[in-house]
This record gives sequence, C-alpha cells and structure tokens, in this order.
Amino acid sequence: MPPPSPAAAPAAPAAPAKSKKRLLTILAVVLVLLVAGGGAAAWFMYQRANAALDEDADAPAHAHKGKAKSEPAAPPTYLALENMVVNLADPGGDRFAQIGITLELSDAKASDQVKQYLPTIRNAILLLISQRSSDELLQREGKEALAEDIRREVSRPLGYAEPPKKGASAARNGHDGAENPVRRVLFSSFIIQ
Repeated sequence: MPPPSPAAAPAAPAAPAKSKKRLLTILAVVLVLLVAGGGAAAWFMYQRANAALDEDADAPAHAHKGKAKSEPAAPPTYLALENMVVNLADPGGDRFAQIGITLELSDAKASDQVKQYLPTIRNAILLLISQRSSDELLQREGKEALAEDIRREVSRPLGYAEPPKKGASAARNGHDGAENPVRRVLFSSFIIQ
C-alpha cells in the first residue's frame, strides 16, 4: 500500500470543522426563531390585555357588579349608643341587664340619620330588651336574635322595614331595593345580674 499523500491528510480535519459550522448555523437559526416567537407572543398578549382594558372602560357601570367584590369596600361607620340598663322579664323582676350597643352603618350619612331618630330608637331597644328573660339572653342564640331585632328597630325609622324575605318584593321594604344602611348590631358590653 502506498503511503498516504500529504494532500489527503488535511482533508479529514476539514470535515469536523464543516459540521461544527453547520451546527452553529442551525443553533443560531433556532435561537433567532425562539426570540422572534417569544417577542410575537408577548406583543399579542400585550395587545389582548389592552383590548380587555379598553372594553372594561367602555362597559356601563352596572356591568361592573361582578368586579365590585374584588375592590375593597368603603370602611363602615360605627355609632356607639349609651349603655342601657333594663329590667328583664324574669319572674320576680329582680334581674336586669346592662348592655352597650354599637351600630355598624354603611356611611356617615346613615350615622347622621340614626342620630336624628335616636330617642325613638333607644325607646324601641329598651322595650325589646325588657321583653327578654335572663335565660334567653345568656345564650348565644338569644343574643344573636336580640341583635337582629335591634337592627330591625333601628332600621324602621329610616324607612327600612323588615329585611325582605325570599319572594317578597323590594317595594315592601320601603326603599325600592336599596341596601339597608344598618349593617350590624355589635355588643360592646353585656352584663346580666
């Protein structure tokens, strides 16, 4: 066999250099495609988000009811009433309750309205409590029922009758479906002796 010629020897190392060059070219093309695809995807997502914001801004106010839950509600206004001392309806009439009440109202306007009717409201609350027995008021259910009754009595002078029951019309409520501004009745103290 004849010895290899010097020209044939350099041909072998050229093949790996050519395949490396081809590999680098392929990787560069893939990289360019990935960057272009990512950029296009980001641009489409940006356009879609802007379109959704534009549609949301053009929507009427009543269409935002579902989104109101995610927005923080306005903080309530609290109105503390003076402590009340009331004889209870126990046999013998020797038991009494000292109760501190704080009303949670929807806003300062509702607070001003309640203050206008405060003598009527205090009277109604005193009558409610005086009809309860100590056994009833010592239980959680009795306190919760009293709180709901007080809420109803506070709401009445403001023009809100009993909360509408299922199937009842909002017109009976007195405010054509408007939400009662008296949200809750909170007890700041509750002593029975």
